Amino acid sequence: MTETTLTKFPYRFDVVGSLLRPTDLKQAHKDLAAGKITAADLQKIQREETKRIVEEQANIGLKAVTDGEFNRSWWHLDFLWGLTGVDKYDYHQSYKFKGDTTRTDNVELTGKIAINPNHPFFESFKYLQSIVPEGVLVKQTIPSPTMLFRDNRSDNWNKFYDTWDEYLVDLSKAYRDTILHFYDLGDRYIQLDDTTWAFLISKLNETADQPEEHAKYVKLAEDGVKVINGAIKDLPEDLTVTTHICRGNFKSTFLFSGSYDDVADYLGQLNYDGLFLEYDNERAGSFAPLARIWNNDSHKRLVLGLITSKFPELEDKDAIVARIQEAAKTVPLENLALSTQCGFASTEEGNELTETQQWAKLNLVKEIAESVWKDA
Repeated sequence: MTETTLTKFPYRFDVVGSLLRPTDLKQAHKDLAAGKITAADLQKIQREETKRIVEEQANIGLKAVTDGEFNRSWWHLDFLWGLTGVDKYDYHQSYKFKGDTTRTDNVELTGKIAINPNHPFFESFKYLQSIVPEGVLVKQTIPSPTMLFRDNRSDNWNKFYDTWDEYLVDLSKAYRDTILHFYDLGDRYIQLDDTTWAFLISKLNETADQPEEHAKYVKLAEDGVKVINGAIKDLPEDLTVTTHICRGNFKSTFLFSGSYDDVADYLGQLNYDGLFLEYDNERAGSFAPLARIWNNDSHKRLVLGLITSKFPELEDKDAIVARIQEAAKTVPLENLALSTQCGFASTEEGNELTETQQWAKLNLVKEIAESVWKDA
């Protein structure tokens, strides 16, 4: 972005990414696994449902729409499996959500990491780009490269690299090449979703009085900044890159709690155009860290996730407006925006609400934003 122009995205009211999977799409995945239908049959249903939810998002008035992540089962793993040098394996452990258990799929390195020019997400993007209404932007979501640091996914790095830093350089390049390929296909808005920072909030807190352990998580945070900024450096001026700092989202449960305070300085170093931040309940702490996350960057927007995607009850409009005004005491109102705190279905299981309730949540985001910002 130029030094005199505030990024146009994220929009004042924006969608995080994932949407509830319809019943016929869920059934199609089961039928494919059982050998009752072909991959082509599944794709037909997936594309029909993607077209429908694109129209729904446009009808609400969203200026950027996603494919609901209907082309994947997990918000992160399907993309990572598609990279060169990465494969799928059974982790034999469930990810530790509060109140539920997940499937045990995971990722492992099987070679040097690089872009996969035939990544299936590129074909999905081309289809999405072909069906969006005129004047509506496609928002492409993928997991952050830091998601390869977690849950034993990089354990094999020393089989393919002499040093950890060489691996990090290749990881940044694989992502940068992938982002530029999306750009060449017409993408102008991409979001890197990330639970690593919420994980670090917990770990930096837990190890505050354990210097050696604490140093490991400080190094992880520093490496995260290095890899992300390497992945998004020197991108085209008209490409907006944002992130969603997620605390975990599985069947309306969560993974992590804690204030952004412990990671605010690292988040403030990230060269994103916008950060989507979860602020839908007391687990997120106060707005005080926003100043350090924003870091006096007049071109950056912080998107306040004040509307929960986990539960169907609609928030009180006046209460949300009051919270926005409270946040504006720390970061200028013109550098703020509004969204739900997360998507509605980070995995295909989805959160505990109906599709009608999902659209009502997004409508509420729009209505509140239009009442707060004149340029919404």
